[in-house]
Amino acid sequence: MRVNCLLALILSASVVAAQDAVIRVDAGKVENKITPYLYGACMEDVNHEIYGGIYDQQIFGESFEEPASMDNFIGFTRCEGVWKMQDDQLSVSSHPGAKLVYDDAEFSDGRVGVDIKFTDDISSANNAGLLLRVGEYGGGADNFDGYEVSLFADGKRVLLGKHLHNWQELKTVPVDVDPSQWNRMEVKMEGDELVILLNSREVLRFEDHLTTLRNEKVAFRNWGAGASFRNLTIGDGTPVKLLTRSAPQVSGMWDAFADLNAAASYKQVADKPFHGHYAQQVECLAGIGKVGIANRSLNRWGISVRQGEKKTGSLYLKGKAEVWVALQSVDGEKEYAVQCIRTESGDWKKYTFELIPDKTDENARFAIYLKGKGRFLVDMVTLMNGADRQFRGLPLRNDIGQAMVDQGLRFLRYGGTMVNAPEYRFKNMIGDRALRPPYKGHWYTYSTNGFGIEDFLQFCEKAGFVPAYAVNVEESAQDMADMIEYLNGSVDTEWGKKRAANGHPEPYGLKYLEIGNEEVIWGDIEADYQHYIDRFNDIYEAVHAKDPEVQFIHSAWWRPESPNMEKVFKALDGKAAYWDYHPWTDDLGSRENIDRELTDMKAKFLKWNPNTTMRCAIFEENGNLHNIQRAIVHATVQNVVRRHGDFILTTCAANALQPYLQNDNGWDQGQVFFTPGQVWGMPTFYAQQMSAAHHHPLRLWSEVKGELDVTATTNEARDEVILHVVNTSPEVRRSQINLSGFIPEGNMEIYTLSGELNDENLPDTPTRILPKAIWMQAAGSGFTYSFPAYSYTIVVLGK
Repeated sequence: MRVNCLLALILSASVVAAQDAVIRVDAGKVENKITPYLYGACMEDVNHEIYGGIYDQQIFGESFEEPASMDNFIGFTRCEGVWKMQDDQLSVSSHPGAKLVYDDAEFSDGRVGVDIKFTDDISSANNAGLLLRVGEYGGGADNFDGYEVSLFADGKRVLLGKHLHNWQELKTVPVDVDPSQWNRMEVKMEGDELVILLNSREVLRFEDHLTTLRNEKVAFRNWGAGASFRNLTIGDGTPVKLLTRSAPQVSGMWDAFADLNAAASYKQVADKPFHGHYAQQVECLAGIGKVGIANRSLNRWGISVRQGEKKTGSLYLKGKAEVWVALQSVDGEKEYAVQCIRTESGDWKKYTFELIPDKTDENARFAIYLKGKGRFLVDMVTLMNGADRQFRGLPLRNDIGQAMVDQGLRFLRYGGTMVNAPEYRFKNMIGDRALRPPYKGHWYTYSTNGFGIEDFLQFCEKAGFVPAYAVNVEESAQDMADMIEYLNGSVDTEWGKKRAANGHPEPYGLKYLEIGNEEVIWGDIEADYQHYIDRFNDIYEAVHAKDPEVQFIHSAWWRPESPNMEKVFKALDGKAAYWDYHPWTDDLGSRENIDRELTDMKAKFLKWNPNTTMRCAIFEENGNLHNIQRAIVHATVQNVVRRHGDFILTTCAANALQPYLQNDNGWDQGQVFFTPGQVWGMPTFYAQQMSAAHHHPLRLWSEVKGELDVTATTNEARDEVILHVVNTSPEVRRSQINLSGFIPEGNMEIYTLSGELNDENLPDTPTRILPKAIWMQAAGSGFTYSFPAYSYTIVVLGK
């Protein structure tokens, strides 16, 4: 982290800038204690940060649950989703951001039109429509550049948005149409202006001068709802004919391949699969050559293989054949490692394999195939790295896990909207991974239980993080009682014995448990708040009876002006230790609103019960950014939490992880980014690392005159003072710093993270934005320093 700079440069900078801030610190006056869990993060399987990310399973679609795509569209590229043609109508099943891109479109300005109607999930939250001026696209809801024009599935709104591998709403207008009938949507584009017509009536006009999008492609897209399209026209009204050719019936995350001299057949089989609802059948009908299927992991972005580094795996096979498994180049022309498995006829059987590649390839694929006539059924395929690339003996990627440790995290929350899926249940997450059922997840329809609550706790145990996790509010009280006995009970209990049999004899000692996530966020509805109270109480009573040491966090959505807040508080006071609060943290002035809401929350708690012990936990700092702007806002939120002392348990920046170019929902806010073979930190990662490395438990009195956000801390020995200074302005702020009750000696250490607001680290420049360190001779209790524009600075003063 440390980069030496010339003291002369610093001093000259101080001379050039005018003094415009004064910082005063009284080292003899302690204001409050600071939570040791200030350095938290939130992790959930959104954007596949778990499944396809830290979980080392490198096969995406391991149990063949994703439907086979029955049509290949000539001139189009399918980016996720099940798209079908019938009677000149294009349909797409419900999906969180599927795209079908028309590659042959070659225009930027002109007119595009399509008829659209909705076929299922007709709600105000879902939509479908067109993408325009599309470029640099791939799998993932926001993984493209272009404009979005969508009709909402309830027929009440039309949306214009912009995607630059993220999401930005430009304008939304009310309409009133029948979504179950055909509605004609047209868009006229001329330079920066877009005009949207619905059923020949202009409903929206917008000029976008901020970003010049001039790409030439058009795409169909849905968000959530199932929809149908017809009569696509472009340019001067030229109709676009959608032509298809038949595709192999292979589960959607796998690709079929066959040599020219071999006749192949593929079926997705629902009759008695080993796992879930489907297995995959592969058959060579005649001829000689390879006939098989291949998997390229999440996003089909490839599997990282390195010469001499072993990969291990297993699969379940049925049928009598010689089945080959291999690591290959993306086109199958090169084979880096291969193993033959001779299967037996009869029922399903597990087979294991080891593959040691003789070449390095960051974009490889895993293949399963026959070399001649024969047939097999395959299900539940696993491919993982060898122990040297896994995290401390767990089936997790070592590079990602170690990056989180290096970040300095002390607290990790596992939860979020994923837990609101009706099938998210603890008892499906334990035991043999091959027997854990798949389920319909919130963020991904074909979710796996390969990584669940117990796996999260094992990761925290190895990494040294204090864990907290959330459960679905509709879990039964008995199942939750069994869960806490499984996690915290002795081996003499029924469920503690099952934990030991699953490989973890010692209790986990879970301390923090959250019931639900963002409950009643959909509206200020008293009946729904009451339902949440009832569900919380049922689970609380069951768990508390088993282990009274567990501390509960409740997740009723905080609405400061609602009378339902007092109702929730009084119902849960004395049971819930913390109220989960999720602020928005993209804007440079976010800290002011957060500080105001926390102050108001504490005042309301004390008004409702002066003796209450309920406090607050910030389990998600949310936003859409991962750049310098987000980093310095995160630093200001930490300053807010320092000021609120022990009223706050933790503040967890979301999201802990993010696959590069994978963004399913607009939350482009990862701290640790990764590809199949690379991991790097974003600016928020380094802001967190800086603050965690300089934690002190006591906040000192401080005062600032000028546009800086400052807190001062000290240790129990009182022999060090640390200033956390955030400059959210575009100007250098020359500041006079005055200390009382403390005279620093020796060198001051100064660490600074700064840059332009949009600065971020990319795969080819992963360390472009890093904290810089300098040392200056302490100049007594008063000195000046110039804080760079858009910066987070830590000043370490010692005796």
